[in-house]
Amino acid sequence: MTLRAPQASTNPHAALMSIGGSSFYQLVREHAPQTLPQYQAGGADPEYRHGTTVLALHYRDGVIMAGDRRATMGNLIAQRDLRKVEPADSHSGIAFAGAVGVAIRMVALFQVELRHYEKIEGVELSLPAKVNRISVMMRGNLPQAMQGLAVVPLFAGWDHHEGAARIFTFDIAGSTSEKTDFGGAGSGSQFALSSLKKLYRPGLSRDEAVRIMLESLVDAADDDTATGGPDATHGRYPVVAAITEGGYSEIAEDELATLASPRD
Repeated sequence: MTLRAPQASTNPHAALMSIGGSSFYQLVREHAPQTLPQYQAGGADPEYRHGTTVLALHYRDGVIMAGDRRATMGNLIAQRDLRKVEPADSHSGIAFAGAVGVAIRMVALFQVELRHYEKIEGVELSLPAKVNRISVMMRGNLPQAMQGLAVVPLFAGWDHHEGAARIFTFDIAGSTSEKTDFGGAGSGSQFALSSLKKLYRPGLSRDEAVRIMLESLVDAADDDTATGGPDATHGRYPVVAAITEGGYSEIAEDELATLASPRD
């Protein structure tokens, strides 16, 4: 069974004038539902790209997020440079595992949702409210997830009210769980998280946190064919970002190469 989109509004001016809140996602659901990710992916198909392993880890100054670069299509490697970690806004990041086509559109929609709220309200959406918006989008995608096109996000950001960085994981129905140490998603995450259990300790420095994240992805790649670890030979490294009170910033590949190299 293929999911069909409800009838869209034919009057964009009326749609804009009818905004009753500051949620861009709700506006699109009401007036242009055919543009949402769950109505664009079609039925489940074995020839769709699938992405795995994303991680988030608390360290001394905030959170480190990381995602491998591999996408698979059945038993084949379909892509080696996929970005699974993106900035959601200036102080938060979102990563994903699952159906790549749906996930990329969902991440883009969430980014617009946050920008739209700031423009309408004049302030940044609170971190708990960002988590709630992701849950709403996940529930909207549940019919597609039940057809095999599941997306599992991983979200982290700086909570200005709490004065601390926070990590949240989700299931395909939008249920959330906050992680006080580290979290992950994707088929390789079980191996990476097992590695982090041995390597993690509170109060890690930034470099220590990045190094053990890279080591955990190596362990995941060793056991999960859908996960790609750091590849020094071809100069391919995971996307790794730090989120602190100062904001979201990605770590350069040359620095990752240094941190991923064996220590004497």
